[in-house]
Amino acid sequence: MAGRKRVLFVCTGNMYRSPTAEDLLKSKEGFEVKSAGTWPHAPRRVSRELIEWADVIFAMEEEHKLYITSIAPEAEGKVVVLGIPDIYDRDDPELIEVLKEKLSRHLGVKW
Repeated sequence: MAGRKRVLFVCTGNMYRSPTAEDLLKSKEGFEVKSAGTWPHAPRRVSRELIEWADVIFAMEEEHKLYITSIAPEAEGKVVVLGIPDIYDRDDPELIEVLKEKLSRHLGVKW
């Protein structure tokens, strides 16, 4: 797995946006991908361990970045806010298109 960029996607519940992003990016070579949520009952909750694991963290909204940096202030430089509001269902085709555009810009991924 050497040379693969470790990417963490974070949203509130780890139910819709971040798992959709995780599944989407896992379809591309060169990435290790995980997702997590800030909500206490999220299937996978954001932790210091996950934050330290990641090379880059994509927060869906500013509030998620604030949560991440409250746990690990030193992670500020590797958190990117995507600005994707909580209006989508999991695997929503519109969400997938938004994610493709943003990930192309931030990671240079071609779809």
